[in-house]
Amino acid sequence: MRRLSAWLALACLAVLLAACAEKPPYKQEAYVFGTLVQVSVYGAPEDRARPAVAAVLADFDRLHRLLHAWEPSDLQRINAAIAAGRASEPAPAEVIGLLRDAADWSARSDGLFNPAIGNLIELWGFHADTFAARLPDPAKVAELVQANPGMADLSYVDGRVASRNPAVRLDLGGYAKGYALERAAGILQAHGVRNALINIGGNILALGQHGSRPWKVGIQHPRQSGAIATLELRDGEAIGTSGDYQRYFEVAGKRYCHLIDPRTGWPATGAQAVTVLVRGAHAGTRSDVTSKPMFIAGPDAWRPMARRMGVDDVLFIDARGRASATRSMAARLEWLDQTAPLAVVE
Repeated sequence: MRRLSAWLALACLAVLLAACAEKPPYKQEAYVFGTLVQVSVYGAPEDRARPAVAAVLADFDRLHRLLHAWEPSDLQRINAAIAAGRASEPAPAEVIGLLRDAADWSARSDGLFNPAIGNLIELWGFHADTFAARLPDPAKVAELVQANPGMADLSYVDGRVASRNPAVRLDLGGYAKGYALERAAGILQAHGVRNALINIGGNILALGQHGSRPWKVGIQHPRQSGAIATLELRDGEAIGTSGDYQRYFEVAGKRYCHLIDPRTGWPATGAQAVTVLVRGAHAGTRSDVTSKPMFIAGPDAWRPMARRMGVDDVLFIDARGRASATRSMAARLEWLDQTAPLAVVE
């Protein structure tokens, strides 16, 4: 289901690019971070675009080995040390920097973005490429919630990572794709590429534009194939979506997605999808991180959370499929779903 949704989203993107094409971009695709990725380069000769994109995909593979939460990686070795009640071996400075930054975002979100709840994610079966339709033991869920793992439990001494709380298990799945977008942009620019679109499973960052016009991208409809809206993505902008339609399973007709509410230990149920549009410094990371706490906050609290996270442009689709957007986001969208009107909120 997740791979099919990713392919549909990229197919939609390809159609949109073709519709406004002056000349086809150079593209490569791969499967990294548990999702489909696509890098499109416009206006550069192939002998420049090919090695640039190859360098990006090689860096994606490196980050996969660095940050994977349950396969062998530097992050997994830190998790093993925490579970054993000891400090890790010296970790790469890059990993420690990412953990510190993720901790700052966790605090800003009042803990709704919480990369320390990897044990809960595993308990729900989402530390796998395929998901069994099986509910966990509620008592085990409650035990992990009571343990209250958080990023503030971590400490760093001489490059070693330790935790005062053995229930901490790190999972940067809501952060790594955004960081990878920024890395990719830097690599492309270092190779002399000025116009590109980088798509990691629906987290998308634009460089330059597509010929004489901005890049145009689609936002996946959470319950149908194809896009619910499109928008033009300008130089340096990024969008990210958190949704319940890729990593999920169903039991007795009820959907359980991978976006776990740390307060309850159960999947959030108040939204189908949240899309954010950001620009400026660290746009990639912010496009990945900020949508999660809004999704978990739900229909009554997503707007205050957006302000808390410093995001002005948001599209929120609630559990009943009702769509709302901030005024600035609504002004950027071309709304395609004629059966569901878009409400504008201040």
